[in-house]
Amino acid sequence: MEIILLLILVALAFDFLNGMNDAANSIATIVSTRVLSPRKAVAWAAFFNFVAAFGFGVAVAKTIGKGIVDPEIITQSLIAAALLGAIAWTYFCTHYGFPISVSHSLIGGLVGAGIYKAGVAALNMASITKVVVFIFVAPLIGMIVSFFLMILVSWIFRNTNNAGTKRMFKVGQLISSAAYSLGHGTNDAQKTMGIIAVLLFSSNVDLPIWMYDKSLGFYVPTWIIFAAYTAIGLGTLTGGWKVIQTMGVKLTHLQPVGGFSAETGGALVLFGTALFGIPVSTTHTIAGSIMGVGATRRISAVRWGIAGRMIWAWVLTIPASALVAALTFYLIELFFH
Repeated sequence: MEIILLLILVALAFDFLNGMNDAANSIATIVSTRVLSPRKAVAWAAFFNFVAAFGFGVAVAKTIGKGIVDPEIITQSLIAAALLGAIAWTYFCTHYGFPISVSHSLIGGLVGAGIYKAGVAALNMASITKVVVFIFVAPLIGMIVSFFLMILVSWIFRNTNNAGTKRMFKVGQLISSAAYSLGHGTNDAQKTMGIIAVLLFSSNVDLPIWMYDKSLGFYVPTWIIFAAYTAIGLGTLTGGWKVIQTMGVKLTHLQPVGGFSAETGGALVLFGTALFGIPVSTTHTIAGSIMGVGATRRISAVRWGIAGRMIWAWVLTIPASALVAALTFYLIELFFH
């Protein structure tokens, strides 16, 4: 039981780190357009991360819990290796300011540990293929939606007073940022929920009914939902400042109308994918949305060199975290069995 409680704490620590890295996703645009100060912006995003606990379902959590690796092979060692692999890669990228997908770090950790334990046959290739495809599809959709939304909004307000329009879109950005933070919480906190739920579901320990009732099959208890949303909200509150600078300042220059368009386009993508249980990256989505807005001015308005380095980090995330998780699993088996 002690090991299970320790792993739950590690999972929540990963959730906290998720919020810390992904704070940039929700607030990069409102910081870069000076709608809110960085401190107020992270508090705003953290609040709506937590609010997402109310009424957005657990479809993504179920995909992570039983859709990546066969639940029958899940052990405490596998969960520990998956989490440590994901945490190691996420911490490295957060430290150096790379806005990577924390979600895909966790999926990579599960894949690496799963392959080490039971081979490729233990993987649900249909779900993993969907995840890999959406590494590219989610930011592309975000880019296209935000590109056309920016054009539409610019056309609608083409004859309005510039100062008045800016003030209006500053308010609009608060709303769109709140929506994106809801989407972020909905998508990313659920990955941790799935990990904790499958850990309890697969354990051989008798658990209190309030903690997990195995007679109900695989499900996500209410206490896990609130614990995961609290952890990601607190992580967002700390803010990964290097990542925020990369996303909000270095990638392209934004005005309030552009920030509104990017966040609204990104939020639409997140709500749509969460509805269908597709665990996409909020980082990829908002980065694509910001690039789409920047491209409406001119293609060169986007700093494609920085974008290219970000894409390399995205591509490497699953294999890198999988490799670290497999090595961690080997060390756990070597020293503790």
